[in-house]
Amino acid sequence: MMIDLVSQLNDFSLSRRTQALEALIAADNCSTAEQEVFNLHCHTFFSFNAYGYSPTALAWLAKQRGFKALGIVDFDVLDGVDEFLEACGRVAVRGSAGMETRVYIPEFSRREINSPGEPGIYYYMGIGFTSGQVPTDVVPILRDMRSRAEQRNRVMVDRINAHLAPVTIDYDRDVIPLTPAGNATERHLLSAYVRAAADHFADPVPFWAGKLNLPEGQVRPQFTDVPDFQNTIRAKLMKRGGVGYTQPGPDTFPSLEEVNRLVIACGALPCATWLDGMSAGEQAMEELLELLIARGAVALNIIPDRNWNIADPELRRRKAKKLYDVVELAQKFDLPLNIGTEMNSPGQKLVDDFDAPELVPLREPFLAGAYFIYGHTRMQRVLGLGYQSDWAKAQLPTRYERNDFYTRVGRLVSPDQAGTGKLQQFTSAHSPAEVLKKLS
Repeated sequence: MMIDLVSQLNDFSLSRRTQALEALIAADNCSTAEQEVFNLHCHTFFSFNAYGYSPTALAWLAKQRGFKALGIVDFDVLDGVDEFLEACGRVAVRGSAGMETRVYIPEFSRREINSPGEPGIYYYMGIGFTSGQVPTDVVPILRDMRSRAEQRNRVMVDRINAHLAPVTIDYDRDVIPLTPAGNATERHLLSAYVRAAADHFADPVPFWAGKLNLPEGQVRPQFTDVPDFQNTIRAKLMKRGGVGYTQPGPDTFPSLEEVNRLVIACGALPCATWLDGMSAGEQAMEELLELLIARGAVALNIIPDRNWNIADPELRRRKAKKLYDVVELAQKFDLPLNIGTEMNSPGQKLVDDFDAPELVPLREPFLAGAYFIYGHTRMQRVLGLGYQSDWAKAQLPTRYERNDFYTRVGRLVSPDQAGTGKLQQFTSAHSPAEVLKKLS
């Protein structure tokens, strides 16, 4: 019974997911001790989650595992925000919600940043959203982001179909049904192509070996490991040099200014991102952050696992050093940290290993970032007094002051109804000092 209900948390029907959560809450008679672990960068099935997790399922996972906090992030859409934050409220989990996209930065047009092989293209985020419903004046920006993503996918399908014929897919018939709300990614395309080849050939291995220009003896053992095999197809057909790849330019993605306007209009926080410090653009990280901060960025996202969990000891040492350097730089610029594992590729962890020697020195700044974004989210969702509010700008004029206030709120306010009740006693007539005094 419980297993069936947990499975229903990932159903494409929101009503079934909600009913399953309520049934699980009613049947749950054990309490998991909270741990000092958290993941603030989890993609949901509204873009792609390697485990198939919905926003509701992620909230339940965090509750059952005793995670300190959990944050979702999806590409180009805010489809899961309301569902996730409502589910977090039901199960008393500290939750935050964000969106990831790519933008073009003309000042770095000759330097690769964090999108491999694509100079000037930059993965960028907004965090701390409290609703998927956006103000009317920025609806066109969000709509355009979704439309651009779909158009890129359709062009890629046309190119790959021509190469893989007689194995082809139809975007509307074969890809869209793999998603709950029509926002497909390359991972969905891969699933559709693997399924189409399996339907066309009794033994698809010779077909794939020929189309990927790989020895059959290499493809056959890979073929039984579906995630690994899909990664091979992706690298060969969809990434730079592949037949489906189109080199992006200045107009491929929305501008940084457009994305910031959308994020800020929603009361959320523009968030810089960092890969591993190895590219020419990220070797100029101080210059990049100064540029992004001047245009609105107030936080920094990091995926720690890729910067220390490396077999080669020398590369591991070098990347860990770059990780420490960028954390130090973020602290210099008063940028709270948003960290996590992504969960959008098979093999990625549910949560970072904070006991790893490389991460132990970073536990406190990472945890402070989790409390910060949760504190902002709660203040904005309950009172409309989040980081971007007129109240915050008047009462807490510097990034340092705002960071400190919302981090302290995050530490003091529990994620349950009691926490909501404590916040509801305040209005914009209260000062930050009064808020903290009463919460304490």
